[in-house]
Amino acid sequence: MAILIANRIFGLVCLLAIMLAVAYFIRRAQGGKVPKVRRIPGIDAMDEAIGRAVEMGRSVICSHGIANLRDSTTGPQTIAGLSVLSYVAKKCAEVSVRLIVPVRMPEVWPIAVDVVETAYKMVGKGDEFKESDIVYLSSEQFGYSSNYMGLLMREKPGANIMVGAYWAESMQLAETGSRVGAMQIAGTAQTSQIPFFLVSTDYCLIGEEIYAAGAYLTNEAPLIASLAGQDFGRIIAVILGILGALLTTVMTAAGNPLLTVMSW
Repeated sequence: MAILIANRIFGLVCLLAIMLAVAYFIRRAQGGKVPKVRRIPGIDAMDEAIGRAVEMGRSVICSHGIANLRDSTTGPQTIAGLSVLSYVAKKCAEVSVRLIVPVRMPEVWPIAVDVVETAYKMVGKGDEFKESDIVYLSSEQFGYSSNYMGLLMREKPGANIMVGAYWAESMQLAETGSRVGAMQIAGTAQTSQIPFFLVSTDYCLIGEEIYAAGAYLTNEAPLIASLAGQDFGRIIAVILGILGALLTTVMTAAGNPLLTVMSW
């Protein structure tokens, strides 16, 4: 049996290049040369949203999306949402404001409980943690959505933070949050749902900004350095895309519409 699949060797080479770039930037960061990260208004506004909830005497609702952890596309979005939840939970614990976490997937519920409980213990307020505030709503998409909307209407939170994978329920949740007067910060990598968040929330994290949120909020050098390594991979992708387009155009103009690429 062949160890390497012939038509995937190029992808393997690109993956190794990105891994080396990540390792390189992490090593530089450990030496004190931490890459600069541009300001992201939606992430900066999280402290403001929590502070607003405190001033209004209302709770904070923070959702990590409706996806599980197994899917290769939406799983990372859930992880990104949980990293934001960790930061939000820590800030809520510091100012003693109630945090409510709506959950759809049963497998994610114990993880969300652990994330929030750990955040409370980190600031020395483990006794204030309430497991009952990590609320399992429904595994059905619109069962979850209707329960979430009911939660918003009953609690009338001062802040509603939604970062993760969302589908058709995105507009329902954001509109309901707007109706109850919550300051809203949303983010997703689901391109079909980004427009709905853009028009119905106060701040929106677009696409891969949600993956940078964990590094941005914690400000840990290795995490920030890993972002620089990933950017290296994006640069390679852009360059290869431009070269491929130019080469195809030239070959087509030369009368050879079928471009034969070397088989790796």
